[in-house]
Amino acid sequence: MGNVIGVVYLLKPVRLDYNGCNGSREVDRITAYYTLINNIEVMAGHNKWSKIKRKKGVADAKRGQVFTKLGKMISLAAREGGGDPDMNFKLKLAIDKAKQANMPADNISRAIERGVGGGKDGEQIEEMVYEVYGPNGTAAIVTVLTDNKNRAIADLKMVFSKQGGSLGGSGSVAWMFDRKGVVVAKKSSIKDLDELTLEGIDQGVTDVEEEDDTVDFYSLPGDLKKMRDFLASKGAEIESAELIYRPQNLVKVEDEDKREKMIDFLEAIEDLDDVDRVDSNVEF
Repeated sequence: MGNVIGVVYLLKPVRLDYNGCNGSREVDRITAYYTLINNIEVMAGHNKWSKIKRKKGVADAKRGQVFTKLGKMISLAAREGGGDPDMNFKLKLAIDKAKQANMPADNISRAIERGVGGGKDGEQIEEMVYEVYGPNGTAAIVTVLTDNKNRAIADLKMVFSKQGGSLGGSGSVAWMFDRKGVVVAKKSSIKDLDELTLEGIDQGVTDVEEEDDTVDFYSLPGDLKKMRDFLASKGAEIESAELIYRPQNLVKVEDEDKREKMIDFLEAIEDLDDVDRVDSNVEF
């Protein structure tokens, strides 16, 4: 993987407001642009967990608890920022994700009601982040949405007892990841990726990864909405937009047996009822 921190550093000057012509700013802008373009070539082709689970998600119909997970996400977002998606970007992202999964409108409405206090059960969903040591020297950040912290931890430990891995202390693996916004867009909807990348620099885009059928656009967490709105305005067909923990470097697992065990390990965690997402530094 390329040096993500270096890319962000180069991009800092171009986050300024351009008014008029300024030579030094234009040089920084061009430098940042070519850094991004070069990074597209370097990043392309990594077989990461995010890419594998995205492909599996299309064909994997076994996850009957998907609506329950999405409902928790919606309820939490509504509780934190209110029930109006036009005023609550986190809620809008959660609803968009639910609609993409064909979650019925009634389920979405009930989840919003639970979040703002109108639901009958009154459950209180909490978001917790766990740092995990995985097999083969890997690491992961596990985000949990639950109304029962003890159950969530017990379920994780059950996976570790069967698949390997362990919980890490605060800061044990978090330093290996950066908090990022990411928008995944269909490549076929993008007419000119180079031009879109150049324009996107002023709209929060700090990095780009080109995959087989999609393009991943990254931003600082606070710029996710701006970047998403910009890409949508340019006709990009957006598959998802969310906050993630992005690994600074990938750990490659080449042995086929170990690779399959790593996939089983990550899937076992992600299949837990309380787990919202798993961000791993594994490269297969």
